[in-house]
Amino acid sequence: MKAAVVEAFNRPPRYAEFPDPVSVKDGLAVRINAAALHPIVRALAAGTHYGSTGQLPFVAGVDGVGRLPDGSRVYFGVMRPPYGTFAERAVTEPWLTFPLPDSVDDVMVSAMMNPGMSSWVALRRAGFNAGESVLVLGATGIAGHLAVQVARRLGAARVVAAGRNPEGLARARALGADTTIALEQDRDTLIDEFRKHLSESKIDVVLDYLWGPPAEALLAAVAQRGLSHDSHRTRYVQIGESAGTRISLAAATLRSSAIELLGSGFGSASLQEITKGVGEFLALGAKSPFEIPTQVVPLSDVESAWTAPGKGRRLVFKP
Repeated sequence: MKAAVVEAFNRPPRYAEFPDPVSVKDGLAVRINAAALHPIVRALAAGTHYGSTGQLPFVAGVDGVGRLPDGSRVYFGVMRPPYGTFAERAVTEPWLTFPLPDSVDDVMVSAMMNPGMSSWVALRRAGFNAGESVLVLGATGIAGHLAVQVARRLGAARVVAAGRNPEGLARARALGADTTIALEQDRDTLIDEFRKHLSESKIDVVLDYLWGPPAEALLAAVAQRGLSHDSHRTRYVQIGESAGTRISLAAATLRSSAIELLGSGFGSASLQEITKGVGEFLALGAKSPFEIPTQVVPLSDVESAWTAPGKGRRLVFKP
């Protein structure tokens, strides 16, 4: 079959022949209709994601939309290296397969599920309740824009969007954010602004797609001085690391506040949590679609598309 094959971690996948996936007990064969290029797909192809096995070659892609042998259309994920979803065919697990209603199309589902699930599962892990407030750190990308929408759908009383791109922040407001924080300011000013919003909005949950310096500034704003203050419980959920893989965290931040640090991803969230979340999110998206810009690209163009400048759209490959 034709597939996007990762042959080296320092160059894009190549459109090439790859052995057909071998059917195994309990596996479901899928003929793939569409699969999207998510940040996790790039990280796995570069060997930098914690889920990377380090083994080459393999087919890129973690999820997609396709048809089973009986003709039914499904959203699915793959868990059997070296096979991914940037190919003509794949084998998936029954518990990673979700029937799709006719009201949602292949491209939209493949584009929205992975980034949308990042905030959906994170909010569930944080024990989010309707009426609470959410701050999205890194709200100007596709996943951040979906996080704003998801928080609103789940009943957030207030949503604060923080990011670098002015156009992205304006878009976040249009999608439901009540206010925005520009990250392109000096550290002390940014800490003061974070502190103001934490106090005024009583932030209950932080969804962090950035880590690095922005996270350091936000956590510094959480820290309090004096011995007579009341701390507001804030659940800080770490999701992505586009601004850095490490931070420096003062011990006093944890002792002087009611901050709770959590992670959301494969390993921190159970497979049961993830599959339950997929079903819930898919049902909500089918009922009322989320807004996400997409660009459809032939799989044969994967090598050139992989390195093309981003245009704020989620690339969706079709075999």
